[in-house]
Amino acid sequence: MQTFTFKEARVTLLGALLLALMAGCDAQGQANATAPPPPEVEVAIVQPEPVTLWGEFSGRVEAPQTVELRPRVSGYIDQVQFEEGELVTEGDVLFVIDPRPYEAQVLLAQAELARMRSQLTLAGSEADRSAQLWERRAISREEFEQRNAARTMAQAAVNAAAAALQSAQLDLEYTRITAPVSGRIGRAEVTRGNLANADSTLLSTLVSVDPLYVYFESDQQTVQGNPHGENVPVRIGLTGQDDFPYRGQLDFVDNQYNPRTGTLQYRAEVANPDGALRPGQFARVEMPVASARAALLVDQKAVMTDQDRRYLYVLSDDNRAERRVVETGRRVDGLLVITEGLAAGDRVVVNGLQKIAFPGIEVVPELVSMRRTPAPVVVAAAP
Repeated sequence: MQTFTFKEARVTLLGALLLALMAGCDAQGQANATAPPPPEVEVAIVQPEPVTLWGEFSGRVEAPQTVELRPRVSGYIDQVQFEEGELVTEGDVLFVIDPRPYEAQVLLAQAELARMRSQLTLAGSEADRSAQLWERRAISREEFEQRNAARTMAQAAVNAAAAALQSAQLDLEYTRITAPVSGRIGRAEVTRGNLANADSTLLSTLVSVDPLYVYFESDQQTVQGNPHGENVPVRIGLTGQDDFPYRGQLDFVDNQYNPRTGTLQYRAEVANPDGALRPGQFARVEMPVASARAALLVDQKAVMTDQDRRYLYVLSDDNRAERRVVETGRRVDGLLVITEGLAAGDRVVVNGLQKIAFPGIEVVPELVSMRRTPAPVVVAAAP
C-alpha cells in the first residue's frame, strides 16, 4: 500500500494552487484580450444663440366679407347664371329677375317726363308773354304772377318725372343681381321660375376668399410677455398638417380681454390666391411671443425621457458619458431650448445613444454640428 508523507502532500497542494493561479491569470488575460473598444458616438458643443420664441394657438378662418344676396325688387327668377361653389368676380351677373314689368315702368316714366317737359315749355312761353304784357300794363299783376307760378310748377313736375324715371331705371337695373365682391358663391337658394320678394328672399351667399382672416385668442400671461404688436408675421397651418405652409401678418389686436375666457383676440391676414383655404376651417397659428438673446439649443433626438423627467448624455473631460437631467422649453427648427441643466460649451451626445450601455461608460467622440442644416430663420414653437 502506497503512502504519502506530509512533505509530499504539501508539495502536491502547492502545485495544485500554482496551476489554479496560472489558469486564472490566463483566463483574465483572455478576457482582457477580448474586451470591446469604447463605442464611437457623435457629439455637438452647446452654443448660446439668439432666438425668437413662437407660441402656437388654435384659430378659425373667416372671410373678410360675407354677403347674403337678396333682391332689391320683387319678381320671378328668370335666369341663374353661375355654377354653385365657383369663384366669381365682382360685377358678374348671378341672377336675373324677369325684367319686362320694369321695362314697361321705364317706358311709362319716360312718357310722363316728356309730357311734363312739354307742359314746362308751354308754361315758360306764357310766362314770357305775360312779362311783356305786364310791362305795357296790358294784364293785371295777378295774372302775371299766376303765369310765373305755373312755369315754376311745371318745372317741379319735370323734376318729379325725371326722378320717377330714374327710380324706374334703378328698379330695372336691380333685376340683374350682380356680385358685389369677388369670392366664392354658395348654392342657389332660389331657382328659375320661383318668386323672389324684395329685401327678404335669400338667393345665395357669397364670401370673399383672397385674402382671408384667421382669428385666434391668447391667454393673459402670454400677452403680457409678448413684445410684439401689430404688423408682425405669423405662420398658419391647418388641422392635420405638421407644418405651417401659409404666411400671414397680424393686423388687429382687440382692445379688451374677454371677461368670460380671460383671453385677448388677435387677427391675422393671409393671402389665399389659389383658394386652398376656406372660411370656417380650423387653423393652427404660430405667433412670436418672446425673445431670447442666448438660448441653449440641442438636437431634440438627443433628449430622452425617463418617466416624467427628461435627460441627455454629456461628456466629461475624460470622455465618459454622464447622464444629465434637463428642463426643456420650446422647439426651434428641430432643436429644443434647454432652460435648465446645461451650460454653454457642454458636449452633448446627439447620435449613437444606443451604444451607451450605462452612465459613466467611456466613449470615442466625433465632433459634429448641432445644426445639420442651417435654418433660414431661427424661430421657436411651443414644445
